[in-house]
Amino acid sequence: MLAGGEPAMPAAAAMSVSERFHAVCDGRAVDRLPMVEWASWWDQAIARWHGEGLPAGDRYAINRHFGLDHWHQTWTCALNWECPWKAPHHGAGVLGVAPSYDAVEPYVGAWRIDRDGLRHGFAMQQAGEAAVWLTLPGFFWGARDILGIERHLMAFHDEPELLHRINDRLAAWMLRCLDEIDGLGRIDFVTFAEDLSYNHGPMLSKKSFDAVLLPYYRRVVPALRARGIRVLVDSDGDITRCAPWFAAAGVEGILPLERQAGVDIDVLQRDHPAMTFVGHFDKMTMPQGEAAMRAEFERLLPAMRRGRFIPSVDHQTPPGVSLVQYRDYVRLLGEYARHAVT
Repeated sequence: MLAGGEPAMPAAAAMSVSERFHAVCDGRAVDRLPMVEWASWWDQAIARWHGEGLPAGDRYAINRHFGLDHWHQTWTCALNWECPWKAPHHGAGVLGVAPSYDAVEPYVGAWRIDRDGLRHGFAMQQAGEAAVWLTLPGFFWGARDILGIERHLMAFHDEPELLHRINDRLAAWMLRCLDEIDGLGRIDFVTFAEDLSYNHGPMLSKKSFDAVLLPYYRRVVPALRARGIRVLVDSDGDITRCAPWFAAAGVEGILPLERQAGVDIDVLQRDHPAMTFVGHFDKMTMPQGEAAMRAEFERLLPAMRRGRFIPSVDHQTPPGVSLVQYRDYVRLLGEYARHAVT
């Protein structure tokens, strides 16, 4: 039996993937909640599943195979891929090998939009098969990719003018990109890739956020929302303390709400009833079998019934999950996605 003391959201007639996403964000009636794997599966998980019988195919084909909704994602990065200097490892930053920021700056905010990929996404959107999703480097993430983790965190104290120089350039580039995309179609939502929290909360203070990030969000977010584009932030870790910072910047939602970091969807919905949240299904339950996964869905059901919440794995499905277990997860996701609105 399904538990949960909240009244169900009302059901609606069959919807396209895009319509369903926007209805959830508005708190309107839906035919069912979206069924998404918001992050690409771990390559090790896909390799395992191919060995267990999963047919070959791209992300869209795999989504269709499992009966999931498709969010067609187009990535962008702070640095143009033609930059001659490459960070030696994750977190090192390109300035660890480049002679100076002046040398790197021509490649900052110079990423070329994948117009063909977007056109393909818009065609799928028009056919009712996809929501179109654009990922932008956030004003924390982008500068970190350039400076490297340690220098970036120190720069809030030692080099704030450099952070402003980078973010000013990124914001101007984003606004140009939006003008370029206008003639291609309407993006359903943008995520700013940030990852500015860890399991004890944000890695910067509100004072630093307000001084170095907020001015640039306030330049770009209104341009997105004026075009009818939903604005979400992608940050790992415990985002509870910084959720109101993003709300003040005009951001409308957050993902993936990592359970292991202590995030509580009930608290977030109580404090931010107008925001949309995606994720929060504890991936650690998946290798434990159907009973553990069902218990996790029961935990989430009241939040699902309140609305503006799309349950999904709270990061990538780990390779310890078998194909049989993942099929059980998808079956349960479909069951609860429908029962939450009936």
